[in-house]
Amino acid sequence: MPKQIDGISEAIKINGKQSVTRQASVNNDLGALADGWAIDTTVPLDLKKSADKDYHPVLKAFLAGSFSGTFSTILFQPLDLVKTRLQNPSQHVVAATLNGRIQPGMITIFANIIRQEQIAGLWRGMVPSIARCVPGVGLYFSSLHWLKAKLGKTRSQDLGALEAVTLGVVARTMSGVALIPITVIKTRYESGVYKYNSLGGALKAIYKAEGLRGLSCGLGPTLARDAPFSGLYLMFYTQAKQSVPKEWKQSPSAASVVHFSCGILAGIAASLATNPADVLKTKMQLYPDKFPNAFSAALYVQQTYGIRGYFKGAVPRMLRRTLMAAMAWTVFEEITRSIGLK
Repeated sequence: MPKQIDGISEAIKINGKQSVTRQASVNNDLGALADGWAIDTTVPLDLKKSADKDYHPVLKAFLAGSFSGTFSTILFQPLDLVKTRLQNPSQHVVAATLNGRIQPGMITIFANIIRQEQIAGLWRGMVPSIARCVPGVGLYFSSLHWLKAKLGKTRSQDLGALEAVTLGVVARTMSGVALIPITVIKTRYESGVYKYNSLGGALKAIYKAEGLRGLSCGLGPTLARDAPFSGLYLMFYTQAKQSVPKEWKQSPSAASVVHFSCGILAGIAASLATNPADVLKTKMQLYPDKFPNAFSAALYVQQTYGIRGYFKGAVPRMLRRTLMAAMAWTVFEEITRSIGLK
């Protein structure tokens, strides 16, 4: 009897263990089904975390930069249009004259555009502007992030004045060279001199009439404008941020105001310093046959307008570049903080 009892007890134990094992298996299976996965399927990693880690920091910087550039490009396009018209005042502009020369003002240009082309005319050249500025800003920020990583710098505050200038110049040069054909089309769209029906049509027309030289005309002045602008802007921006108390930058309510204010100050200084190159760029891209190089354009501006000619369109350009850059940097700073780049 004792042996039989022991045997029964062992059987009960074995059956109990099997029952528990089966119950655990059933629970696991039910849990798997409840989670939406098939039975005996290994639950994958957290998709959100995995996807977030899979994106390269340079790609994140590109997307953040492109996003920040979109709204500022659309918002400030009228200022860019007026700037181009001010630098090319021969297009039926009704304005006061000074010493026998047409001297249109910013308000006059606005009034003429609205009268002749309606309100929508202020956004003429929007397609090439977006095609240039949105990827251009993205390329700039991603190049800047990549260059900072190569130098072992994780934040803009870590950059010295000379480093900021150098990185800004190199990053803008990279994006400027890549997008020079769109820059040419954008300038011609805004001038009112050329009548292109589409971005693709403009590319074909310029290439057919002028070849690759036409698609890259004004590259020198463009880089002489954009590269120093970006270098000086980044230097002024980082130095201004370094002078602000840390608690202000760490405060959620004050951080955006600090970034925007630093951007405004940096934009004013950088815009004024690079406006002469912008004037030469406009002349060369509108009249490539008349101005085959920067020297011929500079000679014409000097003889026709004097020193003041190099600052034509400075006010709308300063407003646009300052506000656009400040907004782009503010949005970029907030996006990069939210996606973990800072």
